Formats: sequence, C-alpha cells, structure tokens
Amino acid sequence: MIAEKSIKELENSSVALTVTVTADTIEEGYKAALNKYAATIQLKGFRKGKAPLSVMESKFGKDIREESTFNTIEEALKEALTEVEDKYKPLPFSTPELQDEETLLPFKSNSDVTFTVKYDIMPVFETPAYTGLTVTAPKVELPEEAVTKELDKLRDQNAMVIDKDGKAEKGDIVTIDYVELDEEGNEVAATARMDFIFTIGSGSNFYEIDDEITGMKVGDEKTITKTYAEDSNVEGYAGKTIKLNVALKALKFRDVPALDDEFAQDVKDEYKSVDDLVKATRKKLEDALEAKLEQAKLEALTDELLKGTEISVPESMIDMEVEQAWKRYVQQVGLTEEQIEQFLKFQQKTKEDLTAPWRESAEKTLRIQLIMEKIMEKEQFTADEEEVQKVIDAQLGNVTDQAQIDYYRSMIEDDLKFQKIAPFLQEKNTFKEGEAIDYNEFMQDSFGA
Repeated sequence: MIAEKSIKELENSSVALTVTVTADTIEEGYKAALNKYAATIQLKGFRKGKAPLSVMESKFGKDIREESTFNTIEEALKEALTEVEDKYKPLPFSTPELQDEETLLPFKSNSDVTFTVKYDIMPVFETPAYTGLTVTAPKVELPEEAVTKELDKLRDQNAMVIDKDGKAEKGDIVTIDYVELDEEGNEVAATARMDFIFTIGSGSNFYEIDDEITGMKVGDEKTITKTYAEDSNVEGYAGKTIKLNVALKALKFRDVPALDDEFAQDVKDEYKSVDDLVKATRKKLEDALEAKLEQAKLEALTDELLKGTEISVPESMIDMEVEQAWKRYVQQVGLTEEQIEQFLKFQQKTKEDLTAPWRESAEKTLRIQLIMEKIMEKEQFTADEEEVQKVIDAQLGNVTDQAQIDYYRSMIEDDLKFQKIAPFLQEKNTFKEGEAIDYNEFMQDSFGA
C-alpha cells in the first residue's frame, strides 16, 4: 500500500508525516468502490445494479474516485502510524490534520498519491539533575494573632442571630426594601428590591449604602441621595448622583458566644476546657502551615528544575490542560457552561477571553508534570500491591467486570507511583530557609486561616 514515508520534526513538539500511496492501491480502492455503488445505485433506463461500469464512471466517477481515494489515504495513514517510531506516535488527543488538501484534488487515475499530515507528539527532552540540589524555601512562622483570628471565626460561626431594638450599627443584619427614584420623585420599578438582607459593613449590597443605613430603626423609611465617584466600582453609576428610597423592615445582631470552657465543650465533646480548644486550633493551623511549606519547597525545587530544561509543549496538550481548568472552574462557580458563557456574553467576552490568561500557567504545569514523569521512570518507583488492592476495594467495590478493574488498576498504580516523587525529591535535596514571609500573605492562596 505504502510506497514510502518520511517524518519531519516541526516546532512545539509536532511533526509532519508524509506518505506516498501506490497507484495500484489507489486503483484497487477505486474499483472496489465503483463496484459497490454499481450494485446498489439504480440509474434511469437500467435495473438496479445492472448499469454498466462505464455509465457509472461517466456519471459518478469523479465523486467515487475522490471518496475512495480519501478512504485509502485514511487506511494508509493508520498503517503508517503503526510503523513509525514510538517517539513519533501522535498524542491521544492530537488528531492528524491533512495538509494542503486542495493541492491533492482532483485525483488522477493510475497515479501515486503523496499526502502530508501534521500532528503533535510527546515532547522529547533531557531530564535535568534532580538530586543533590540546594534550594531556598520561604520562612514562615505562625503568629499568635492567627490563632486568635481562627477562634474568633469559630465563635462567629456559632453565633445566634437575635432581633435587635434600637439603631442599626456596623455588623448588624438588616432587611430592607429599596427602589430608585427618578428626577420627579417617581419610583423606577425595574430597580425595586424587596426583603433584601445584608450585613452592615460587609459591602455586600449593590448601591454600597452601608453608611446610609447605619442609625436607622425598624420601620424607618428615608430617601438617600448618593453621589458615586468617577472611579466607582458600582457598574453603570460612576460619576452619577441617584436617589434611593429605603425602608428598614428588620434588624438583627449576631450574639457571639464568649471564649470559655462552655463554648469549647459545645464545639467538640473531647474539649474539656478553652485551653483544649486553643491547643487544637493551634495544632490545626500548624499542620496547615507545614503542609503549605512542604508544597512551597516542592514548588521552589520544580522552579529550579525548569530553569535548565527546554521542553517544547505542544499546543494540543496545552489546549487539553486549559479545558480541564475550565471544567474545574465551572464546577467551582456552580453554574452550567451555558450560563457562564451567557454571563460572559453580557460582558462582551467569550470563553476564550476568560481562559487565554490560563495558558501560561497550564504550560508550566505540563512542563513540571513531564519532568516528574521522567523522574518516576528513571527511579522505577513501584506500587505496593496491598496498597493498590486497598484503593481498588475502596473505589471499585461494586465493580465486577474484570477488564474494567484491570483498566483502573493500571491508573491506580500510576497514581501511587506518582505520589512517591515529591517525598523522594524532598529527601534527596537540601532546602534552606530564605527571607521571612508574612503568614497571612503566604497562606491566603491555598489555605484559609
């Protein structure tokens, strides 16, 4: 079938595979297609399947030749891909794209056909030195105020919401009705909102009227005149002055429990005193800090590995990583893809506008992953059979199909092997403390205090 083939390496870990298919193979496919159609097509003046091949060719020969030749090209490509070296195999998510299709047409009879496809391959690179390195990691200490803040947060979570008499103050929870008024003092119906609830001082209201609500009592109603700065974040109101009629319908406050033994016991039965609660809270924050520091060490090390490593990441691989990030984003937002895209459309943006800045991060993530996989192969990490079976029992307890179990077993083994990379690297390299970093600044990205 194939007369010859050649591979040319391109940039970004892609290749061009050129294949020449012999004329005999092309004609064999064409005749087979011609006979198939001749047996099924009914032409005027002939019984079904009885039209002479010469008549079929005169009417449909060009179209049949085009279809059959493309089918032969597809089969030749499959054959060629099975024969290329492993390093030139296409990535699973990279579909070979036929190049310059228009130059192939029209196909001529009794002629070889040479075509070229382009596709992405796994990046080839030299594994950097990954042991015996000295890397600077951040120095971060847990301040006592972080423990106090966590305890205050816990108290606030356990606060009771109680009706309040008197004037509204910062921290109070209010229920209001509001509506904008036009220049004549008439209500603008489209802006009306009933039973809107927010906490004064939180800023969680569109018109930013926290200060104007302060001092009102239940039953009070007033018209607020508010002028927004030219650089105001209130969309559509920058530089404008409006009138807003507001009625305070309900006023509540949060009754925050005292930090005492009774509160500690309410939080968890095993706590007998406030000291127990404080110690447990400090331990929780210390563990979180330690986990983040370990992650920071690994990130510092991977940054060092990336410095001396040239990896040309193919576009299809980045596309796949960005798409996975998009799916995670959709899940976190809690809306459907259609709803998010509609919201973006309202802002005159597209999904691509949102995800474009993610590509750089996606490429870095992939480069690190590729290096880690190389290290895993070189070190020949193994997965403990007992541990593998434990995961299978926990995740696939109801699965009885052995082929499916074997498929997931391979994935579980790879995952367990991959998990061994980070501890190995931390053991085989030296980490020294760098400059001190503020605890809150360090923790805010990954761990809540």
